[in-house]
Amino acid sequence: MASLKVPASVPPPYEDAEQLNKAFKGWGTNEGLIISILAHRNAAQRNLIRQVYAEAYGQDLLKDLDKELSNDFERVVLVWTLDPAERDAYLANEATKRFTSSNWVLMEIACARSSHDLFKVRQAYHARYKKSLEEDVAYHTTGDFRKLLVPLVSAFRYEGEEVNTMLAKSEAKILHEKISDKAYSDDEIIRILTTRSKAQLNATLNHYNNAFGNAINKNLKADADNEFLKLLRATIKCLTYPEKYFEKLLRLAIKKLGTDEWALTRVVATRAEVDMERIKEEYRRRNSVTLDHDIAGETAGDYERMLLALIGHGDA
Repeated sequence: MASLKVPASVPPPYEDAEQLNKAFKGWGTNEGLIISILAHRNAAQRNLIRQVYAEAYGQDLLKDLDKELSNDFERVVLVWTLDPAERDAYLANEATKRFTSSNWVLMEIACARSSHDLFKVRQAYHARYKKSLEEDVAYHTTGDFRKLLVPLVSAFRYEGEEVNTMLAKSEAKILHEKISDKAYSDDEIIRILTTRSKAQLNATLNHYNNAFGNAINKNLKADADNEFLKLLRATIKCLTYPEKYFEKLLRLAIKKLGTDEWALTRVVATRAEVDMERIKEEYRRRNSVTLDHDIAGETAGDYERMLLALIGHGDA
C-alpha cells in the first residue's frame, strides 16, 4: 500500500549518480533533477545510488545534498535518501536529545514498524551511535513514560495472524479492571501492550469493546490533560490502526497555526514506501479533501514538489 511511484524501467545507478552530480554543478543547484531521481527510487535503489556515487566521486551523496540544499526541502531529501533503518535510528536519536526530544516519535517508531524492521533500527542505532536505543530511551525518559517506552522499543513481537481467543478475553478483562481502577501504568497494561502481536492485540481490543461496551481509548480519556494517557491512546492506535494514527498526525501538522513541517516531513518520508495509500484514503474520508490538496495549500516550491512526488501525486 505504498504510494511511491517508481518508473517501470529505472536507469542504472551509475547514470542516476552522474545526473545527481550534474545537478550540483554549474550555477545553482538543479532541484527539479534531484526530485525527478530521488523521489522515484525505492530504498534498495537509493542505497545503490549512494554506493555508486561514493565510488565515482569520492564523496558521500548525503553530504553533497546537505551542502547544496537548504531548509525544509533539504530536510525531506536527506531524511528520505537514508536507508529506512538508518532513518529511524536518526529520528529516534533526535527524539532522545534535549531540545528535540519526543516521546511520540519514539513510540511511533516502536509501534508502526514490523518486528524485523524495528530490530534493524536497533542495529543501525548501535552502528551509528555506539550505544543501544534502549539505553538512550531509558536515560532520556522518566517515570511512566520510561516504563512504557523502554519495552516498546525493545519489543520483538510475533508477526503472524494466529490469535488465542481465550487469552484475548482474559487480557481484555485485565485491561478493563486496571483502567477502571485508574491504574494506567500498571505492569499488566504495559506487558500486554508491549509484548503481544498486533493481531492478538486487535482481538483483545475487540473483546474489550464487545464485553464492556466502549472502545478502550474512550475509557482512557478520563483525564484529557494527562500526557501519559495521551501517549497510551496513541500507542494503541499506532499498533492497531496505523493509518488512523498517521492521518491524525498529518491533519494536525497541516491545520496547525503555522504548518508543522517536521511532522509532515517525517510522516511522508517514513510512510511513502509503506502504507501511504491507506493514509491518503483515511485522510480523504476524515477531511472530505485529498492530502495532495492540503499539502499543496500549505507548502510551496521544491519542498511542496518533493512531498507531492513522495505521496504519489499525479505528475509530481
